Amino acid sequence: MKKSQYIQKRPYTKNERKYILIPVKTDYIKPNESYDIIIKSAAPLLQDGDYLVISETPISISQGRLLDESKYKPSFISFLLADIWSKYLWGYILGPMFKIKTRTIKNLRKLPPQARTHKKVILEYYGLKHALKPASEAGVDLSNVPGTFVSLLPENPTDVAKDIAWKILEHHQTDITVMIIDTDACYQLIGKKFTSLPIAVQGIKSDLGIFGYLIGRFGKKLGPTPLGVSIPEKLDTLLEIAKIAEEYHENNENNEKNIKTIYDMENIFEEDITGITIEMLNSVEHTPAIIVRRPF
Repeated sequence: MKKSQYIQKRPYTKNERKYILIPVKTDYIKPNESYDIIIKSAAPLLQDGDYLVISETPISISQGRLLDESKYKPSFISFLLADIWSKYLWGYILGPMFKIKTRTIKNLRKLPPQARTHKKVILEYYGLKHALKPASEAGVDLSNVPGTFVSLLPENPTDVAKDIAWKILEHHQTDITVMIIDTDACYQLIGKKFTSLPIAVQGIKSDLGIFGYLIGRFGKKLGPTPLGVSIPEKLDTLLEIAKIAEEYHENNENNEKNIKTIYDMENIFEEDITGITIEMLNSVEHTPAIIVRRPF
């Protein structure tokens, strides 16, 4: 495929600054498979000064950070968190009160019994303040993974970003900035930037769990949260680039089937979540990264 076929016909424009967005498409990255597959697909498209923005889930899967939730037994606390706190209190009272997304409210109201086990996993690995978050707890991803598995956040995302940037410079002679992001929001209130996620780049207060989520209802949503970056960069620039990359996924009509939630997976594959396999996930095109370029 020619390089020009990857580039958006209409560059993204914001505040009179234009960006060229180039999706990096791959097959499904399997557990413990090297993330070099992203480098192989991205390298021919990159130019000096580009930003390579990578979603956290393929990195986590590459690192083998998967857990099979079917091996965990729900506790009484996880039952309360799933059935009372998330499904009913947030699904019917707190969600509408705090004006969270309609899609999220609908998903909360139809939480399956497996949510009890999911809360148990969050409690065990990240603690109560993250388990109290009604959805997307601690950035643990239930989508784009097979069966009853979930993916934890990646280990050392800054080191991963540096490794990818170094390999691209060393083997392809292209000097770029690599950033790993999570779609969970970064907020700003009274000049302070924060996220509910357990980790974030320097300058963003992290590991706030439910407290960050609640405070965020009164702050400004800045976009997805940068988890790691290959070189120091102004935080406002990173947040702007991260938001542009996310908006590509949200708005590009030519993008692959969008798998954001377990319900999306069930609809796309017409299969109960427990029956979704790696082969099914590999049957659709994936875009683990976006190249964001500012023309000079």
